Amino acid sequence: MLDYNVFHTIAWPGAYAWYFFVIGISVALFFFSALSWFREEFQPLRKSGFYLSFVLLVVGGLLLISDLSQPMRFLNMINPAYLKFDSPLAWGSLNLITFGIASVVYLFFMNKGDDGLAKKAAVIGALLGLGLPIYTGFDLTVHQHRPVWNTPLMPVLFVALSLLSGAAVASFLAKGNEKLMVMLRRFMLWAGGATAAMLISLLGTTAYGGSAAEITFMFMTSGTMGMIFIGLGMLVGLAAPIALLLAPVGRQPMGVMAAGVLLLVGGMALRYAILIGPQIVHTYY
Repeated sequence: MLDYNVFHTIAWPGAYAWYFFVIGISVALFFFSALSWFREEFQPLRKSGFYLSFVLLVVGGLLLISDLSQPMRFLNMINPAYLKFDSPLAWGSLNLITFGIASVVYLFFMNKGDDGLAKKAAVIGALLGLGLPIYTGFDLTVHQHRPVWNTPLMPVLFVALSLLSGAAVASFLAKGNEKLMVMLRRFMLWAGGATAAMLISLLGTTAYGGSAAEITFMFMTSGTMGMIFIGLGMLVGLAAPIALLLAPVGRQPMGVMAAGVLLLVGGMALRYAILIGPQIVHTYY
């Protein structure tokens, strides 16, 4: 009598993993569009990359709004009376909104033909966009009692994943342009190598990080989550495309695009596993 059970639930559902995925690609595509003002190779992505970036930004915003119990409360994010600047969520909301505004300004000057102002807007937008994957990682890092999340690697890891997934999508927008494909292949290799190094370090410290960390490691490397994290994320979505890019066929446009498909599968799988895996422990204890 008067006994009760506390049912621990996953506070951050899978919808957030999709948000991380689309917003990361959006940021990277905007970066490549901005880079076209400084590197001729990225010229084909100036408009096509930006347009897809803007669409994905809108999709990402809708994903966040749909997760609210009362969706119209998203208006509070742009109401100064409700903002609490000591909250990380407030800064994340401002970052998302200012990146959206910068994107609109960039589009205006680019279509107007004012190259000077478009170039400046591109730089400002790229810097604001960079803040989004950094903020994503920071938002996880501040959770001190969740192994895997609570590490300074998280912001850097999400930046690398953003460039990796963005370069994969950009390979389909390149339409076989050889110079652009060469640059995108380099982005894939460098970002992929950095991501692999960080994930290996993360697994090592989690496996020997105390009881809570060891249990989290067990959940993330075995069963269904192990198939997603290790199988789809690290092997199919990271090791395989890197090996493909290093092979002779990986220097051809079709090889780069094939690697891009695998990287997109891996990018989504890794984001999902990193988000959901550490929360599973709290559904048991």
